[in-house]
Amino acid sequence: MRTASLLRVSLAASAWLLPLQPAHSQDVLVEAEGFEEHGGWLLDTQFIDLMGSPYMLAHGLGEPVADATTTVRFPEPGTYHAFVRTLDWVAKFDAEGSPGRFQVLVNGAPLDATFGTTGAGWHWQAGGTVEITGVIGEEVSVTLHDLTGYEGRCDAIFFTKSGEAPPNDHAVLPGWRKALLGHPAEPREEAGYDLVVVGGGFSGLGAAISGARMGCKVALIQNRPVLGGNASSEVRVWANGGTRLGKYPHIGDIVEEFTDHSLICPGPPEIYLDDLKVQIVSAEKNIDLFLSHHAFGVETDGDRIKAVRVIDVRTSEEKRFTSSFFADCTGHATIGALAGADFDMTMTGHMGMTNLWRWDFTDSPKPFAPTPWALDLDEGEFPYPKAVSVKPGGKPDVMSNGWYWETGFDKHPIDDLEYMRDTNLRAMYGAMNALKNKGAYASKDPSGQSHATAELLWCAHIGGPRESRRLMGDLILNKEHIVSYTEFPDGCVPTTWSIDLHYAKKQYLGKYPDNPFISYAVFEHRSLASKPYLVPYRCFYSRNISNLFMAGRCASVTHEGLGTVRVMKTCGMMGEVVGKAASLCVQHGCDPRGVYTDHLDELLGLLELPGRARRESIDAAFVIPPAPPIPPPANLTHEGVDPSELEGLVLDESQAIVEGAWKASTFELDFVGTHYIHDDKGGKGAKTVRWEFQVPESGSYEVRLSYTDSSSRDDAIPVTIEAAGDPLIVRMNQKLPPPHPGGFAAVGVYRFEAGEESAVTISNKGTTGHVIADAVQLVRQDG
Repeated sequence: MRTASLLRVSLAASAWLLPLQPAHSQDVLVEAEGFEEHGGWLLDTQFIDLMGSPYMLAHGLGEPVADATTTVRFPEPGTYHAFVRTLDWVAKFDAEGSPGRFQVLVNGAPLDATFGTTGAGWHWQAGGTVEITGVIGEEVSVTLHDLTGYEGRCDAIFFTKSGEAPPNDHAVLPGWRKALLGHPAEPREEAGYDLVVVGGGFSGLGAAISGARMGCKVALIQNRPVLGGNASSEVRVWANGGTRLGKYPHIGDIVEEFTDHSLICPGPPEIYLDDLKVQIVSAEKNIDLFLSHHAFGVETDGDRIKAVRVIDVRTSEEKRFTSSFFADCTGHATIGALAGADFDMTMTGHMGMTNLWRWDFTDSPKPFAPTPWALDLDEGEFPYPKAVSVKPGGKPDVMSNGWYWETGFDKHPIDDLEYMRDTNLRAMYGAMNALKNKGAYASKDPSGQSHATAELLWCAHIGGPRESRRLMGDLILNKEHIVSYTEFPDGCVPTTWSIDLHYAKKQYLGKYPDNPFISYAVFEHRSLASKPYLVPYRCFYSRNISNLFMAGRCASVTHEGLGTVRVMKTCGMMGEVVGKAASLCVQHGCDPRGVYTDHLDELLGLLELPGRARRESIDAAFVIPPAPPIPPPANLTHEGVDPSELEGLVLDESQAIVEGAWKASTFELDFVGTHYIHDDKGGKGAKTVRWEFQVPESGSYEVRLSYTDSSSRDDAIPVTIEAAGDPLIVRMNQKLPPPHPGGFAAVGVYRFEAGEESAVTISNKGTTGHVIADAVQLVRQDG
């Protein structure tokens, strides 16, 4: 067995595995993430692999954030030298002004230094001395006090009587921290898992939920406090990509359970459904969820991953996860790279990182302090944002600065991530400075005046990267596969987003040609014009690490191939396939490659199951619970007929088993219950509504279906009747006005036997027009 650490990725992180370093008994280390009250400071975990630790960020958009506070017990009274691990975050750009200034207060008194004012890289800034008086063990308050609201950063605070500065060597610092914090030498064991999923974006959610429902015991590890990745309230990119299409229309069922349906990017935080994602995962008995846990190391045995090392970013406690199989859903292919998996990276001309932001006009003037350390922008050097509504169809009420605020095209896709995020912040603050203090785009103000009332509302401090490492599988999907619709026997995940690559927009290079911050999209219009392309399963496991799956933007694709599969819903569907394949690995004792070579038919069979299908364990039988009813629209246009007022046996669609993506409506007049549902995508994707019932008495019944007629409806909709005898398929023309109350039209008379299970199913199979499903009615025809 060997402990793997990829030096370029995680010099500091791998050192958590080193022997503990000696420490003086008088030394006190205060990790910023361990503060009892964070106040307005945010815990930033996205660069742990680069700088060695989570840190606290004062992301106040120009307004100082509330203090973070904690209490500390010193081992003895006396004079302590103070050091704070921080940096002047704009120094790496040779910019002046030190905007991230903050103070450290001990028992309410500030240390001698103002921090965040020196050094382009992370280091221990000396803070002078502090006198600690009183009895041993007495609590002393320590406070982080932000001075600017402009991205001040604090990693840790160190008090020592020796006066000796702490180590800053990436190979030593983590072990030194561990010794001072008194953590156990050995990590806490987390075992008993069939699948460990690292990464809680759409791909990780898809893999974890799918694997759990297939009977696998799953650990889901996410280094943020929320799930959803780029489509979370922290990043706020809308989720794109068509689901439930192609040969396996149930692929995407799980994604649609937790996805948002935002029409703007970025939107308000609530539309990204952070809580719903956690609720869905927590409802799965086979999933253990580990939020705010960062995977930093990998143990391998030959070509297999044996364990993943993880720290709780809130406490620095270390854990060790063992499993039969692992899924890298980190986006950056961190687990695969640490394990020695083959990967590729486009070093220049790759897609970059976005930090979305929003501002709005208010009722009164809002001051904005000049930002000389930001990009010096003037009118014409950045795009003026669009006014959008946070509600579909509503009045525009916020200025949205979209996906095109992007940088890092020629920067290192991993090593320069913090540099990219900070470039985006400098661009954003520079644009607001131009609007507020330079009179830029004054004519764009709806009032015809200046932007005096403009106020910065929100900016993502967590970056939304598009491209870094891509792990290599047994098949590497390329551009020619996609544009020529090359078919593979294991093609399964529909990708619908045209090949979409981003480049720096020359119009806005201006003063910063070497550090662009605005992009434009180039689409390959030959791709996916008429139908989805099915991405093969062989793109979802490593070709040289035998028990490693991957899903999301670290799947096995080329740079051009990534241009289509990288959108969130497509990534989530990859995860769904990975979860199902992992269950076959456990069931048959094979590796991911063996699923393709020996059990492909079984995998394709699992892909035909609805996403809600589940079994308690690998050996248990599948159960397919009824689909939840589709809720009525938020704004009811009309009221429907009460089913109890109609003759015969009437079942509304809320009592049916609904498969596929139907939409609720009350737009037309004559319907049953609170609403009806319609297939607004015509024949795309298999969609059915199935009513199961038993008649009270044997006999002949006229079967009627309720719908709202229109010329846009289909005239040959298949309806399957399961009555006495073999099932029959008849056709319904929904262009014709229905003659019976409630919008019902008959599809024939059939004999049903009491006590026997019967069913009526309406489908969109083979249709080109819209299909309406509302209710079924059975009216007795003989005495």
